[in-house]
Amino acid sequence: MSQSPGPGNGSAAAAALASARAAARQTRDLESERILAGIGMVLVAVACFATLDTATKTSTAAVPILMGVWFRYAFQAVATTAVLLPRHGTALLRTRHPRYQLLRGALLLVSSTLAFLSLRYMPLAEFTSIVLIAPLVITLLAATTLKEQVSALRWVLVAGGFAGTLVILRPGGDAFSWAVLLPIGLVLTNAWFQVLTSKLAQTENPLTMHFYTGWVGALIASLALPFAWTALPSWHWWALLCLMGFMGTVGHFILILAYQRAPASTLTPYLYAQIAFAMLGGWLVFSHMPDRFSLIGMAMIAVCGAAGAWLTVRERRVPIEPAES
Repeated sequence: MSQSPGPGNGSAAAAALASARAAARQTRDLESERILAGIGMVLVAVACFATLDTATKTSTAAVPILMGVWFRYAFQAVATTAVLLPRHGTALLRTRHPRYQLLRGALLLVSSTLAFLSLRYMPLAEFTSIVLIAPLVITLLAATTLKEQVSALRWVLVAGGFAGTLVILRPGGDAFSWAVLLPIGLVLTNAWFQVLTSKLAQTENPLTMHFYTGWVGALIASLALPFAWTALPSWHWWALLCLMGFMGTVGHFILILAYQRAPASTLTPYLYAQIAFAMLGGWLVFSHMPDRFSLIGMAMIAVCGAAGAWLTVRERRVPIEPAES
């Protein structure tokens, strides 16, 4: 004959079930807090990048482009070394692919130089919107160069993003000029930078990659520094250069921390908040607001780019970094 469980056994089972549910709820709460913290960090990071671009555009009035690029990377290299090397020691320097680290740093340096030039001639928000089609360009590179399969939905998003770019640029209109080639070149070099980053991320420490990026850019830019160096008219310009270096360095650090707390597929769409921060910076500092057609193009790029980047990291689990100077 079977025996029914006694009152003691029932109470123990109920208590165990309640404890398991409480533990699961606590785990979900902690995970939610980590994800919210990651989202908050991404928003802070892109605000830093928008501030960097705003300061960069301001600096082009008095600071030579190559001098500004050098200072931006020198600041990052020194700050990164001062913070990371005491904590990680020589392990920070270990890399399996020194040539790829050099190429990655050189690509980002070219991207930064094109960004400085672009910001001299273009409004902030329009510039930011165009460079944020980089994840869509990565799709094209994956399909044409890496021979990866691309879904019909992804092709639709790519087409929508490029259509938004054309709406902003309006070829044949008064707003179109040779300067639009600069951010397009930036998008291409940054896309290759992102592809190389995704390959290195499989074996390399992201902090090591960040370390080499700063030093490669600083050392290469140092070669051109004697030809670009000039005395600045006041200390305000030096303070502006320090702000640029600080915002670029802090933005990257915060972005790394964000990806440690939440999946890239969750965080990537929030990168497109940089467009809003760029619009705010352009309005506050330069009294510029995009016209109606530019706003429509920005919205198209933001929606298609965020969805395309989300699909990319969802499928490959590769973080997409924002393109910044």
